[in-house]
Amino acid sequence: MRSDSSVADTLRCELAAEVLQVFGSLYLRVTGSSMLPSIWPGDTLLIQQLGIKRIVAGDIVLFEREGRLFAHRVISVTGTPEQPLLMTQGDALRTPDGLVSETELLGKVSRILRGQKRIEPLRRPGLCSRLSVDLIRHSAWAARLLLRLYSIRTHFWKREEPCSS
Repeated sequence: MRSDSSVADTLRCELAAEVLQVFGSLYLRVTGSSMLPSIWPGDTLLIQQLGIKRIVAGDIVLFEREGRLFAHRVISVTGTPEQPLLMTQGDALRTPDGLVSETELLGKVSRILRGQKRIEPLRRPGLCSRLSVDLIRHSAWAARLLLRLYSIRTHFWKREEPCSS
């Protein structure tokens, strides 16, 4: 018997797939940290439905696997021209995911919304981000520290909107 949380996860995946199929785009809030420092917990992703043949290495894609959603970077495109497969990996993870098929692919991340900022996802993160990724991949302590500092920063520097009268 499946747990309530796994049923809820499966329903979220089905709903996300349905919204993308009907409307072509979806806003999705991030809860995990596998894409640090490119994507932070609390960021909102704008996902655009896009066929697998239009995805290239460096794109960040949303896919569904085993009742869960993942937004990870494409590190290579393999398979055949008729049936391409995507090798993906979270920026902060040491190992790639299994190959992603067309049936698992939901879409491509076209924007990252972080507070008032609208960020265009880069296919190749900058030097500072790549150095951070190396540190995060090799030190769980560094990843926790980075998340804690980010949490403190967003808590103390959050700007309240003035009340309008």
